[in-house]
Amino acid sequence: MKTILFVIILVIAMLATLAIAGAIFHSLLKRWLKNREKEQLLRLKMDERGETLKVVTPIRLQAYERMALFLERISPNSLVLRCYQPGMDLRLLQGMMTKNIRDEWEHNLSQQVYLSAALWTRIREAKDEMINLVNSAAVSLTDTTDPTRLAASVFASAADHSPVDSALEAMHREIHELFG
Repeated sequence: MKTILFVIILVIAMLATLAIAGAIFHSLLKRWLKNREKEQLLRLKMDERGETLKVVTPIRLQAYERMALFLERISPNSLVLRCYQPGMDLRLLQGMMTKNIRDEWEHNLSQQVYLSAALWTRIREAKDEMINLVNSAAVSLTDTTDPTRLAASVFASAADHSPVDSALEAMHREIHELFG
């Protein structure tokens, strides 16, 4: 009877040891599978991010190109050459220049989703400064003044401080930080 009791205790001890070992194995296996799943999800996210970057990067670069073109189009040289027509009066030239700046702006509003908030703000400020520059130059002139004087005044004001140039510099810095 002692041997049967001993065998039963031994079997119970072995079963308890097996149960504990099985629980430990189950816990380790569960943790390993969970880590493996996390690694796979991370790999998938990285692959998706890579694919997204492959699609978004060219679009972002196009947005920078379009905004550089916008800034060039509202620069004094380009703006005056595009808007001035012989026979215009001063107020018509002023109106055409400010309308042209606003039209260009509205045409490019969607590009803001691809630029940083700071750069978008700087470009918007350049647009506003150019409108103010045209309007301030026109305020100092009478309606009968030759419109070429307005153009000369805009050129002179922009020569000291060109809002377009500072916005382009900010854009170049951001592009270099992101892609350089």
